[in-house]
Amino acid sequence: MRRYYLDNIRWMTIILVVVYHVIYMYNGIITDGVIGPFYDDQYQDGVQYILYPWFMILLFIVAGMCSRYYLEKHTVKEFLRTRTRKLLVPSTIGLLVVGWVQGYISMAISDAFNSIPDSVPGFAMYLIMVLSGTGVLWFIQMLWLFSVLLAVIRKIEKGILYKLSGRIGIIGLVLLVIPVYLSGLILNTPIIAVYRFGIYGITFFLGYFVFAHDEVIDRISRYSIPFAVVAVILAVIYTVLYYGDNFAVMPTVNCIPAVLYAWAACLAMLASMKRWGNAMPQFAGFLSKRSFGLYVFHYLPLSATAYFLHKYTSISALPSYFLTTLAAFLGSFVLYEVISRIPFFRWCVLGMKKEKKTI
Repeated sequence: MRRYYLDNIRWMTIILVVVYHVIYMYNGIITDGVIGPFYDDQYQDGVQYILYPWFMILLFIVAGMCSRYYLEKHTVKEFLRTRTRKLLVPSTIGLLVVGWVQGYISMAISDAFNSIPDSVPGFAMYLIMVLSGTGVLWFIQMLWLFSVLLAVIRKIEKGILYKLSGRIGIIGLVLLVIPVYLSGLILNTPIIAVYRFGIYGITFFLGYFVFAHDEVIDRISRYSIPFAVVAVILAVIYTVLYYGDNFAVMPTVNCIPAVLYAWAACLAMLASMKRWGNAMPQFAGFLSKRSFGLYVFHYLPLSATAYFLHKYTSISALPSYFLTTLAAFLGSFVLYEVISRIPFFRWCVLGMKKEKKTI
């Protein structure tokens, strides 16, 4: 049975990722590596506080759930082989092949080339651009690592932990916010803030062991409206309390209001989509099929357009936001359609299998 609500959560959340990155590119809170603000006061920057605490956590939960459903029909060996092709290859080989392009744009935006001596060898410069072009691929890098750990843990626990986790009640699901909060205090990389191995790891495994139970999702779907109301209230509280602080680093990123809001938002999304979003209209099917491509490709046309508009034009905020958003969506879809049709690039950038020739 296809769980369409998970497909819908995935593409909807990735659209929010694109919106977040458009706001982020012109934000006045975190100004390193972005174009920067149009005005001293930009209330649209509040969108970052509304989205950042929960949308990647939700994607890791969904990834954990889908891993469970995949393993119900496939072997661990097949699981690891598929995850390596779809996650590790694009975030390593694909990064080496095309990542330098994103790296070049990101370094141009940051004016990094002026700080690099001319004596730096060409190959070293290429590696610097590749590392600078990692961008959104951090998510699939971490997801591959968690998938490998899952294969080990699955062999050890032999299904016992999964069976026990299915018994958790609604109070227990709410109280899971405690280990989620505690996990956010550990295994955070000091320089690149997005690599939050603690909180993203535990939410991935909660997706696999807890939320992959249909009865658990049915249980929380009965409380979709209360969860949504609580999430909205907590969003307002968190944004008012911390607006102006760097939302992506400690202590703000893992403060108690942020984690409470994130957990309430994730429960509300899972509950609401299970209750009202478990269908796949034609337009949703189109977006669902291309959601991975949208995630992988959107930041390149987004950042390139923002850089061009900033450097060569003097247009105001509203058209800049509009054109950057348009470029992110249209550019990513075009890149997906082109790259997915080129044999080697479809494998190394998108992790797609080689198409079999039909006679």
